[in-house]
Amino acid sequence: MALKQEVLFRLVRRDQGSGARAGLLHTAHGVIQTPIFMPVGTQATVKTLTPEDLCAIHAQIILNNTYHLYLRPGSEIVREAGGVQKFSNWNRPILTDSGGFQIFSLAELNKIDESGFAFRSHLDGSSHYLTPEKVVAIQRDLGSDIMMVLDECVPYPCEYRYAKKSTELTIAWARKSLQAVQQYPAVHGFSQYLFAIVQGSVYKDLRRNCCEELIRLDFPGYAIGGLSVGEPKDVLYELTALCAELLPENKPRYLMGVGKPEDILEGIERGIDMFDCIIPTRNGRNGTVFTRSGPINIKSAQYKRDFGPLDPDCNCQVCQNYTRSYLRHLYNAKELLVLRLLSYHNVHFYLQLVAQARTAILCSEYRQWKHQFLSHYSLRAADRRSLASD
Repeated sequence: MALKQEVLFRLVRRDQGSGARAGLLHTAHGVIQTPIFMPVGTQATVKTLTPEDLCAIHAQIILNNTYHLYLRPGSEIVREAGGVQKFSNWNRPILTDSGGFQIFSLAELNKIDESGFAFRSHLDGSSHYLTPEKVVAIQRDLGSDIMMVLDECVPYPCEYRYAKKSTELTIAWARKSLQAVQQYPAVHGFSQYLFAIVQGSVYKDLRRNCCEELIRLDFPGYAIGGLSVGEPKDVLYELTALCAELLPENKPRYLMGVGKPEDILEGIERGIDMFDCIIPTRNGRNGTVFTRSGPINIKSAQYKRDFGPLDPDCNCQVCQNYTRSYLRHLYNAKELLVLRLLSYHNVHFYLQLVAQARTAILCSEYRQWKHQFLSHYSLRAADRRSLASD
């Protein structure tokens, strides 16, 4: 049975000559301009960055993880605090992933059946069992603006028979999740929206069938999961386009876990509205910095006497106040400050990237802008060597 909810998404402009689109995503904690990148705050914090940092660089929405917050501190604690926004002092929209990716990434700790999955905590070894209904109830306690259904993300490569069985399970869990939204009403006094997740591995017929079945259920939004797990880039792009063409035009489309700048731009061109990935913060903590000329490795010896900014084309506070030489020194000296500064710059870079993409869409110049951006976004030979050895 379809769940009727108020309008969540409004399409503002479609780019002429591509599938790129600009829209407005309405939530209880603010209106989000799409396309948008969501910094990942797994434990109700984006690593090394404060909510004030995120506001300063114009983050509109962040992602928290249901699985991790369920284990620690516990969803009941977050509920008692008034929801995850009040708990973490982030007063803008939040999306909570359901834990499906943890089934995939912690496979040795869990066992899946038709009703849910049993797992042992990676923290203390304690036993737990999560069902689609319980995952919705946990997200009700957390109070996220956008909730995700429980799904199974299969590895690549994956045999067709296993992928088919997994896709059927994901569809069945989506139905149960939708029913659970009615069973467990919101507890924090505002609307929460439940997104379905399209699975099907690399098999087009499974992807089509999953889209069709989920569309019949009329979810407020749809995510494309199970990609960027090792498949070739051309397959990633082809399946993204296939799903985006099938999904409703009046609903937001979210490509889960895809986060290299070039992949985000390709996703936008194919009609994707929302992205998330740990790459900007994780890579920043490992010394990789994103610039308009491509990523650089701040650990490289070539920056020892480089007194210019990380990116001459960037207006973030890191580029305005610190040099490559100084940041290299901080990294080599293992000073904690550098983790924050590089993460701050990288998240700013990503948010500016999607903001500029939106501007290009509104001007119906997306393809030209994308080509111009990617023509400058190339690895220098020295940085290619240093990144390869990172």
